[in-house]
Amino acid sequence: MAHWLLKSEPFKYSWDRMVADGRTHWDGVRNYQAANNLKAMQVGDQAFFYHSNEGLEVVGIVEIARTYYPDPSDPAGRFGMVDVQPVKPVRTPVTLKQMKSDPLLQGMALIRQSRLSVCPVADDEWARVCELAGIEP
Repeated sequence: MAHWLLKSEPFKYSWDRMVADGRTHWDGVRNYQAANNLKAMQVGDQAFFYHSNEGLEVVGIVEIARTYYPDPSDPAGRFGMVDVQPVKPVRTPVTLKQMKSDPLLQGMALIRQSRLSVCPVADDEWARVCELAGIEP
């Protein structure tokens, strides 16, 4: 199972809304590298749900429920989306500041490529963020 990080601006789509919806599609990705990350996702992979712009923190975990398929909001047909469903909230949100200051997370894509909206997360990074969040990896 691979691990990922998905960014969402909470005023557009928050963790609370994700939980209320129960399942949603992750659409609107228009960066080719982020789109390639979506293409690599498999059903059962898990991702951190990260609030960007406001909060700047990991607030929950979602699971990939459907693999990559065409995004109808892209008239050119170049980009796609996946479906995700909530797994659990974190006990303690993990801030970007915490991750940047942690020596074990210095190679994390979130830190190296801060503008990328869909990032891979290495297994050791996943375990460390889960530890900081007070949850089991």
